[in-house]
Amino acid sequence: MRLFVALTPPPDIQRTVWEAFAPLRGRPFPVKWVPPEGLHLTLKFLGEVSADRRGEIVTALGSTVRGARSIPLAIAGAGVFPDLERPRVFWAGVEPDSGLELLADQVERSFAPLGFPTEGRPFRPHLTVGRAAREARPRDFPGLGEILDGLAVTAATVIDGVDLMESVLRPAGAVYQRAHRERLS
Repeated sequence: MRLFVALTPPPDIQRTVWEAFAPLRGRPFPVKWVPPEGLHLTLKFLGEVSADRRGEIVTALGSTVRGARSIPLAIAGAGVFPDLERPRVFWAGVEPDSGLELLADQVERSFAPLGFPTEGRPFRPHLTVGRAAREARPRDFPGLGEILDGLAVTAATVIDGVDLMESVLRPAGAVYQRAHRERLS
């Protein structure tokens, strides 16, 4: 199983974010767009995990979120990683929030003893909206910066659960399925 820990916005917020990217999706850019129901904020990518570890992962997730409160999620702005010269990931930004940062840190610390290495880079909360094709070159994205600057991506919600997600790889792209959910108080 290919697993990750995520916060999943409700469908109306996913749709709002997805629709905000219509000006980009309408261009012939070599990008695989995430369907609206697949938009999420990854807290921790676990990778390939054998099915017999599911119990310990669910237990760790439960311990991690015990006592944690609901998380306000303010989505604003759009961009690409790593930069406009080499766009690989298209994202909607998430405003910094101390509760979100604390939760992400707790997830990292809880999963490290289970053999999942801690992330080597700072936590930058975002919703991945698309991924550039492997063969894409910078010249394949004319006017990208101007389009990104013109996107009006704003949405807000409160997240009341943390999801253990399974990523099923298919030729058309990954399909995400909730494997387990822990409620936040």
